[in-house]
Parts: sequence; C-alpha cells; structure tokens
Amino acid sequence: MEETINNYDDILLMLDSFIREPAGFWNEFYRNREKAIPFFVNKPDENLAAYFEQEWIRPGKVLELGCGPGRNAVYFAKNGCSVDAVDLSEVSLQWAAERAEQEKVAVNFIQSNLFELVVDSGKYDIIYDSGCFHHIAPHRKISYLNLVHHALKPGGHFALSCFEAGGPLGGVEMSDWEVYRERSIKGGLGYTDEKLRTIFKDFEVIEIRKMKEETEDSTLFGVNGLLTSLFQKNK
Repeated sequence: MEETINNYDDILLMLDSFIREPAGFWNEFYRNREKAIPFFVNKPDENLAAYFEQEWIRPGKVLELGCGPGRNAVYFAKNGCSVDAVDLSEVSLQWAAERAEQEKVAVNFIQSNLFELVVDSGKYDIIYDSGCFHHIAPHRKISYLNLVHHALKPGGHFALSCFEAGGPLGGVEMSDWEVYRERSIKGGLGYTDEKLRTIFKDFEVIEIRKMKEETEDSTLFGVNGLLTSLFQKNK
C-alpha cells in the first residue's frame, strides 16, 4: 500500500529517510572499541572542565544529548550532577554503562531518538551536546531547538561542541538544499561562530571558541577541528 503524508511529522520522517538509517549506523560505529576514533578515549571535554573551573556552570540536573560512550556523562556525575544521558545506539550505551560502573557513579542512560524523547518542561539546569548537533539534518534543527528550549530551565546553560566548518575532522560546508540533493551530510556539517550565533540567537552567548588541543597524556579531551560554545537561556 502506498504510504501517505498526513501531517508535519510524516514529512519529517520522510526527510529522515533521505539521509540514512541512524540506529544501525551508530551501533556499527561503536561496536569496535579499538578503532582510532579521537573521542573514544575516556576523558571529558576540556571546555566542560573549564566551565566548572570558572564556575560558569555548577552541579545540577543535566541532560546530555548524544552521550556516546559516556565520557562526559560520567564526568558530570563525578562533579555532583544528576545526569540523564541519551543516545540512539544501544551499543554505545552499554559501553557508557560499563564506564559509569567502573567509576562508581550513577547515570541514567536512556536509549532514544532525540526527537522521540519526552521530558518535563524546564527540568534541566544544563543541557550538553558534544558531537551530536553536527549530525542533525537541516529539517530537524527546529525540533532540536524546541527540545532544548523546552527542557532547559530559565537561566539554565546549554553547551555544544561541534565540527568547525572546513576543519580537519570534517565539518563539511553545504547548504541545506545541497544536503537533500546529495542525500547526505557527508559525515557531519560544519559550523562557524556566526552560524552558531544565528541558530541559537534566542540564547545569551557566554563563550564561543575553538576547542583547545590536549596532549595524549592529558586527563582532558581536546582536538583541533571542533568549536565549543556555552549559551544561557534567558531568565
């Protein structure tokens, strides 16, 4: 039987199908833990550590979007936060749960598509995204923004690490139209300071900068090619 588009949600699902089947892709991506993937290391983002050190953020209720193997979720928990960490991949969440158990911290890991996540309004003091947003297709950006606005408390903080446009990690520069003409985001969309300010224009900008490179023996994760940003929701 021919499928019929009846509403806006049907349109979003149709456009999702143009890019790729996400769950299967990410399960395979995380299955081999020995791959030379920079963020597979068990270290928190250097910018996240800096936010705590500078007291720009304080312990509170945290929602992490696209938590992967859990390195930042575990760091939040070790710093006194109550953490809900979401990822689409059950394989990555198993790895993340093992890390949390090793560190003897409690993290509530949730397997879900971000756009099917049900959360209470204004529940979180902090929403954190390290490496998820640049995999969001253009037609889902409004849904992403709606989720962040809905879940974050007034005065709460939203932090993001994403591919820098034209950077060494990828950060492809494509128009929204090109994404659908080519049916691909080419490994991840790239962003600039200006683009981030435009997309998150309803938030106060605390900081946008390049991620600092960390040495291999550092306790923190930091690589060239990512932009980090911290925003605050208006009170």
